[in-house]
Amino acid sequence: MQPPTEATPPKLIALEQIRAVLPSLDLIPIIETGFVEYSAGKAVIPPVGELLFDRGDVHIKYGYIKGGEYYVIKIASGFYGNAAFGLPSGNGLMLLFRQKTGELASILLDQGHLTDVRTAVAGAIAAKHLAPKNVERIGIVGAGTQARLQLRHLRTVVACRDALVAGLTEDEVVRYKQDLEHDGFRVATTLDPSEILPACNLVVTATPSTQPLLHAGELRPGAHITAVGSDTPFKQELDVEILARADVIVADSIAQCRDRGEIHKALDTKAITPDKLVELGDVIAGRAPGRRSESDITVADLTGVAVQDIQIATAIVRGLA
Repeated sequence: MQPPTEATPPKLIALEQIRAVLPSLDLIPIIETGFVEYSAGKAVIPPVGELLFDRGDVHIKYGYIKGGEYYVIKIASGFYGNAAFGLPSGNGLMLLFRQKTGELASILLDQGHLTDVRTAVAGAIAAKHLAPKNVERIGIVGAGTQARLQLRHLRTVVACRDALVAGLTEDEVVRYKQDLEHDGFRVATTLDPSEILPACNLVVTATPSTQPLLHAGELRPGAHITAVGSDTPFKQELDVEILARADVIVADSIAQCRDRGEIHKALDTKAITPDKLVELGDVIAGRAPGRRSESDITVADLTGVAVQDIQIATAIVRGLA
């Protein structure tokens, strides 16, 4: 009997390598494909593993697309008081294993960066399929890392370069304005989130808030809102009445959004019923309707699905091959 062959050591991929290859990747179709496969039942994605702390949270997301080369296990954390220690709020890594053999193929030491990027790309995908044709002004609630990435990635799918950002402090929004105006946006700032919906018809929320920041009374016809911050059962950025008034409510994963995010809160309070929900992958594939008119109010609830991690990690490994 032949002794087993020694496994090939996994590739260790540093953040610097990841940052270097990302600009060469067209991530929107790559991650769109993941959503489509997921909604078609071609992905195996178990429930999110989760650790909740007083100062932050840790998510363990994992799964695979049937017939794909790899499965992924991703650990990502958000500790929102880290600025006081001179540290970024996010951290983490991704592990890619071969589906055929179970071998650990690659360790991506991305420090949470790939989670940030794939979340921002998902926001751009939601806007691509749900935003009104004429985006007059983009509203961003939040002024941290994800809020920056969301606006930067939106420029790939909408022509608008006017933005209004709501942050917590004057220093925070001034830094945001300086950074994003360097990228070609015209940025106005506020410390009052209630100014966002009346002034903007494409809005992204990117905060760890546990209380609604936007309210139904501020809505205007034709608005689209993408909520990306509420990724635990306890977080909430939108008044449930916003979802009740929406013509279209899109989940990245209906199963996942039943347990966390804006949809979870709206279902829990009976503001909406499950039959009102459609999945982003089905909208992308044309299996479910998205925006039907310029007066529709649309909401996308993005809680982050492991297919995004599978797709972006695989793309990085192939890009470095």
